[in-house]
Amino acid sequence: MKKISKFLALGLSLALSLSLAACGNGTQSSTPPDTQSPESTQPVGDSKPGAPIVIKVGATPAPHAAVLEVVKELLKEQNIDLQIQEFDDYILPNTAVEDGSLDANYFQHITYMNNFNEENGTHLVSVAEVHYEPFAIYAGKTASLDALADGAVIAVPNDGTNEARALMLLEAQGLIKLREGAGLAATKDDIAENPHNYEIQELTANLLTTTLQDVDIAIINGNYALGAGLSEDDALAFEDAATAAAPYVNVLAVKEGREDDPSIQALVKALQSDEVKQFMLNAYGNAVVPAF
Repeated sequence: MKKISKFLALGLSLALSLSLAACGNGTQSSTPPDTQSPESTQPVGDSKPGAPIVIKVGATPAPHAAVLEVVKELLKEQNIDLQIQEFDDYILPNTAVEDGSLDANYFQHITYMNNFNEENGTHLVSVAEVHYEPFAIYAGKTASLDALADGAVIAVPNDGTNEARALMLLEAQGLIKLREGAGLAATKDDIAENPHNYEIQELTANLLTTTLQDVDIAIINGNYALGAGLSEDDALAFEDAATAAAPYVNVLAVKEGREDDPSIQALVKALQSDEVKQFMLNAYGNAVVPAF
């Protein structure tokens, strides 16, 4: 009987020990995993050690990618890794933001973005107005507007909003006249008067600088003009900034729903910083005008 009592006491003791151990383990494992990892709750802009937050932004080379290089250094201080992907066209940067392979893009003006949404069913929104690039006419085979002969070839960008912008600049110079109400969607079919029978050649925007020597004059987007080494001194005429700056301001675009992401807001703040403004003024003069 004494032996049986001893075995019962030992069994009860072991059972009590296991029960207490199980209770102890249950208390430790009840803590949610996400509260144990400081990285999972690390706010954007926190400079504590840890994997940097990655932001992928698409841009055309000049001035957009160059401006983003300045921003990249500013964001490093906030433990944000800005990855810049360069494009030489106006389609892929938008489709990449729409499908989520890019977080944002910075290459287009607001009117182009709105038109792109309408034509393609995309959901892009502007989160920041950054700068304005005056549109200009550049000499090809003909050195001045006064020297344009009848039938001269004039190259313009073929995308909807920029073609209209180019045609309005030609109209402002007295070279053509558009039909009333053509507005920001005008194409060469909207030319009402062309007394000198100028041939309007519609080209993809990135080809305007490479074919400049083959046409009499060309109206070229600011970013491609800068990329080709054309300066404001090379321009024969500029559009009126007083009326063009608002509809053609270059913006930072994201997919709708991401406007308030902390990482996007950090990018906006860096893009609209004094450091970026000073860089634009020093590097590009009147060719790139800060909009903030």
